[in-house]
Amino acid sequence: MSDDVTSPKYVMELSLAENTAEKLRSVKNPSKRSLVKMTASGEHADGFDEKKAYQAQEEEGQKYFDDGREIDLLHFIFDKPDIASIRGSPQKVLDAIDEYGRTKKYLMNVGDQKGKIVCDLIRDRKPQLMVELGSYVGYSAILFGDTMRNVGGSKYFSIDRNPEFAAVTMALVDLAGLNDIVKVIIGPSAECIKRLHTDGSFGAKIDMMFIDHYKPAYTTDVKLCESLGLIGPGTVLAADNVIKPGNPPYLEYVRSSVEEKRKKLEQGGFEPTETASFGRRWWNQYEDRIGEEKLDIEQPGNPNLVYESRLIHSYEPTGVPVRISPILQIERLTQTGWD
Repeated sequence: MSDDVTSPKYVMELSLAENTAEKLRSVKNPSKRSLVKMTASGEHADGFDEKKAYQAQEEEGQKYFDDGREIDLLHFIFDKPDIASIRGSPQKVLDAIDEYGRTKKYLMNVGDQKGKIVCDLIRDRKPQLMVELGSYVGYSAILFGDTMRNVGGSKYFSIDRNPEFAAVTMALVDLAGLNDIVKVIIGPSAECIKRLHTDGSFGAKIDMMFIDHYKPAYTTDVKLCESLGLIGPGTVLAADNVIKPGNPPYLEYVRSSVEEKRKKLEQGGFEPTETASFGRRWWNQYEDRIGEEKLDIEQPGNPNLVYESRLIHSYEPTGVPVRISPILQIERLTQTGWD
């Protein structure tokens, strides 16, 4: 295996991240529903402030999205008496979304705690082009798009197959004054990726990708981007919900070695759509709208891409402790044996 394009800078950062992870410990904090993290330097990272907690997510069998709450959110925000002061302020729009999630109904947003992790990555990597799979109501598009603009980024694409979610996102992105950098795309993720690649919108490569859409599509969409050459050495991926509710096929794929991926490909490839890996709730997430989801499972991907990953401890907006990602950087590309 050739290491010609290994990034020493990232390997050093990864080593630090691994050392930090080994020193994480959980302690009970009676004043907060939280975990307190010990960093490599011995400092404690603050836990979750319960005053910021969203309403609890509905139980199994109950609707927790696409039941009218997304449109209700628009009325909640645009009916505010201080709407004029909110207009043009990304942070005030995010605050208004958070207020709805805390006082009205649960919203499946990334939230400010997990969002900060990705914002720190954006500030560090300074991507020119970032792609988001899964807009929902636009929380992450506003948060990450604003951060990207502040570090000199040029374009943030937010893709969602649900036209109502995309319309809500467009309205709130416009309210936040981010139309110059955030572009919302409507349609199935694989179709949109192919179209934006064909028309040149993505340019040569995607610098950063935030994955937070239909869970079975994580693996197939990453492999599609690999096959199209849209992600390569230096690309950073941040994937949400891979631990809760879980995404075993995605984790298996990105954690496999080059040799393991080549062998799998010879045997017919990975099984990214294995229903048992997700549970019926997540597999049938959009069944009411579109029926059975059709995924692009024919893409071979690029088994020669080497991912380096780390899991980050954080919190759902409801205050539930979780681990985000893995945060992935494609460290190197090996060409041996690949046509």
